[in-house]
Amino acid sequence: MVIYGVSILAACMIAGLVLGELLGQLIGVQANVGGVGIAMLLMILLSDKLRKAGKLKPLTERGILFWSSIYIPVVVAMAAKQNVLAAVEGGPAAILAGAGAVVVSFALVPVLSRIGPAPADAAGGADPSGEGDALGERDASGDGDASGDGQGRS
Repeated sequence: MVIYGVSILAACMIAGLVLGELLGQLIGVQANVGGVGIAMLLMILLSDKLRKAGKLKPLTERGILFWSSIYIPVVVAMAAKQNVLAAVEGGPAAILAGAGAVVVSFALVPVLSRIGPAPADAAGGADPSGEGDALGERDASGDGDASGDGQGRS
């Protein structure tokens, strides 16, 4: 069994739990607030930084993927139950903090979706293969005009 990457996972988990406890104390809730989420974000950021720097070997990368696939969902499920109980007992501040996090997350979806390369436009553009346009029409003359009117437009 591949155990590579466990130290990265453990370090991120400990850091996330400590930061979650501090955040809970900061807002006046006697619970860990977002520690598991912070740990997951730290693990993603750290593994991405190590991969880009060329310091993350493929075997270690597979180990991180394995452990995150197995371990993190279980921890998230356990922590979610505890966080809900603590939030209900903690009063309106904890509930508002949770609701605020959800609203901010939804608001960031469009922003984050703009990061990275744009998807290929399936509807527009010329067909370089000459095999036909979106309607299945072929340009037999090769002038880019599938309509056959000689105007050179498709």
